[in-house]
Amino acid sequence: MKKTSTRLADGRELIYYDLRDDSVRDAVDRRPLEPTVTTSEVRRDPLLGDSVAIASHRQGRTYHPPADECPLCPSQGERLSEIPDSSYDVVVFENRFPSLAGDSGRCEVVCFTSDHNASFADLTEEQARLVLDAWTDRTSELSHLPSVEQVFCFENRGAEIGVTLGHPHGQIYAYPFTTPRTALMLRQVAAHKDATGGENLFDAVLERELADERVVLEGEHWVAFVPYAAHWPYEVHLYPKRRVPDLLGLDEDARTEFPKVYLELLRRFDRIFGESEPPTPYIAAWHQAPFGQLEDFEGVNRDDFALHLELFTIRRTSGKLKFLAGSESGMSVFINDVPPERAAERLREVASS
Repeated sequence: MKKTSTRLADGRELIYYDLRDDSVRDAVDRRPLEPTVTTSEVRRDPLLGDSVAIASHRQGRTYHPPADECPLCPSQGERLSEIPDSSYDVVVFENRFPSLAGDSGRCEVVCFTSDHNASFADLTEEQARLVLDAWTDRTSELSHLPSVEQVFCFENRGAEIGVTLGHPHGQIYAYPFTTPRTALMLRQVAAHKDATGGENLFDAVLERELADERVVLEGEHWVAFVPYAAHWPYEVHLYPKRRVPDLLGLDEDARTEFPKVYLELLRRFDRIFGESEPPTPYIAAWHQAPFGQLEDFEGVNRDDFALHLELFTIRRTSGKLKFLAGSESGMSVFINDVPPERAAERLREVASS
């Protein structure tokens, strides 16, 4: 992998990740851009104890542009985009309309491929490995920023999810706090460790799932399963079999196997509802340990957390979506219409030939 860092016309950082070591990235951003102005502010809710990012400048962000005006495609001639070069393998750049900025963190865009009509599932294993390497590199770099406590790599896919740019891409949020979802996990890990005299909760969960009927696919170094208490109609958790706190902890064997396992999982997601259905909308979310000492979680350290990816769709059956209505949105109590065992069975049925 070759990494080349440059700057866009408004000062934002852009990084090329190339498969070839002899790639030259010296294209200049020729757009007449003014410096980016953000109004991001993080406010803490005193009743719930969580944080809300207030980012009014995002109201003006690019919204469903036609394909020939996509800002994530390479620049061609006088058609100028966020990527100055005429081609790329993987690109990461600072979001022009960030939810978090400055002392409130940082937001980046990850373009998986220059092919506007592709998806992550269409990538080669070599390209998917390059994306993994980019996620890992950005996790490392962002973790050193003084305002960053947790790094979150994720992909939103599909208009139903709320995606406003059709180009295959993901995002990275670098939060200045530990997110509520992660805090819940850490509290459970701490309670389980205390109650069992030191047993790790993630290890216990993984051992149970490996022995149950909800395993979807399994490699030598990774396992994907529908969790016992899945929140979403089709939800799969992907774990490395050796517990590590973040992407930086993966060894070479796990990195090498990841593309094959993950691409197969995404391709099965696209087959769940049949070939006549549009591509399955999904969210793919990497859960990594926060950086720091975790003082709020007594007896727990970073190595107690288990890196994993959670993949889920809001489509519950053909032509129907799972909406977060009163119970889910008002009380955070999910109601799942699809039994996890049936979801796992269906994902095994649609395995690649």
